Amino acid sequence: MHSELRLLVVAPQELECRLLTLLAALGESHVSSDWRSASPGDWDAVFCGPLSAEQNAWLLQGAASHLQLISVVAEQSATPDLDAASDLVLKDHCYYLDVLEVLYQVRARLSVPKELLSDMALSEEVVGVSPAISELRRLTRQVADKAVTVLITGPSGAGKELVARSLHKQSRRRDAPFVPINCGAIPRELLESELFGHERGAFTGAISSRAGRFELAEGGTLFLDEIGDMPLDMQVKILRVIQERQFQRVGSDKTRLADVRIVAATHRDLEAMIAAGEFREDLYYRLNVFPLRVPPLAERAEDVPHLVRVLCQQLRAEGLGELRLAGSAMASLCAHHWSGNIRELANLLERLVIMYPDKVVGLGDLPENYRYGEEHWRESTPIPNALGRDATEQHEFRVSLPAEGFDMKAQMSTLERAWIEQALAIHDGVVSKAAQHLGLRRTTLIEKIRKLAIQI
Repeated sequence: MHSELRLLVVAPQELECRLLTLLAALGESHVSSDWRSASPGDWDAVFCGPLSAEQNAWLLQGAASHLQLISVVAEQSATPDLDAASDLVLKDHCYYLDVLEVLYQVRARLSVPKELLSDMALSEEVVGVSPAISELRRLTRQVADKAVTVLITGPSGAGKELVARSLHKQSRRRDAPFVPINCGAIPRELLESELFGHERGAFTGAISSRAGRFELAEGGTLFLDEIGDMPLDMQVKILRVIQERQFQRVGSDKTRLADVRIVAATHRDLEAMIAAGEFREDLYYRLNVFPLRVPPLAERAEDVPHLVRVLCQQLRAEGLGELRLAGSAMASLCAHHWSGNIRELANLLERLVIMYPDKVVGLGDLPENYRYGEEHWRESTPIPNALGRDATEQHEFRVSLPAEGFDMKAQMSTLERAWIEQALAIHDGVVSKAAQHLGLRRTTLIEKIRKLAIQI
């Protein structure tokens, strides 16, 4: 289950505000910055920025408790600015995915003893915090070590193979092969050879003997994906293997034993297919000993941020770059229906990381059919300026020159900073949109942000 964490933020005001905003956006409800109101032991985790001596002394009271310390350090800093030991570190320019990653680690440490953390990793393929996914994980753990066939149902792209892999990794067969085969992707005349193998000369083109998937999966798990697309004549042969635990290669009369666990999956309604005479009822009951249903992504919107976290890690590992989404973009993704499920989400993130490298992706950067809610930015939206007028009325400014001398350069720098910060706030930190709003080139705005040391 997605446990509620008691989180405390102890940091300078600007950093405190940023962290409180990010935590609220991630749905964390038990968050406070009032460190004097309770002892350290009353919290699960503390986000620590630069601390005063008083704060550091208070924090050290919880050093021997379950308290998890998260050091928030400057972007250029390599070590935490904290006397107490902490190996959970955030940069002060962190985004929601960075915070989400740390919260995952905190929950893991609080809910699972250290010696069991490696076992917890066995179910990492089934990602999410929704009740449906939590129940799916529970059932998967329950059946993983049982010698029964499992039928996984759910729409295309929902992650049925990931569930099958999780089953295999948690079973006693984890050190043996996991062999998948898509029954709908192989021509029916080749499917028998793919499953059972063949001998040399068994058919035209069989120039050598070849092991089939049952032999390749010896001692492990055979995953029959899209079993509903299997021809009726092959269904009979699969049923016989399940019942007798033996098979023969095509073109051979030698019987071979099948020491494999069978996990099947389909997106089709097998009971309706049975009624239509398209699927064997006896095979259905042999496969459906323990059913698992993978819910569509549209039924578990709360899992989208967690899936984004894992998929972005995969993109980074593949060398495609770092993808960061503004809060408005994430809220929009959570509102999408996702008819293509996780596969659709993965494809979208891959497209975004290629289109927008090294920038924060806002709502307006998403493809039009993924935008939900009200856009924070419009080309015609006036930005209130530091003098209380709209940017569209700049040509009407009239300000009086002070009677005494003043530092015009400093005044202009202050005004420039105010405009840039307001534009960035309106566009969720999306530099390209803020630059267009200010009538600047993106590279020019980036240079000004660097020169003025403005935090995004």
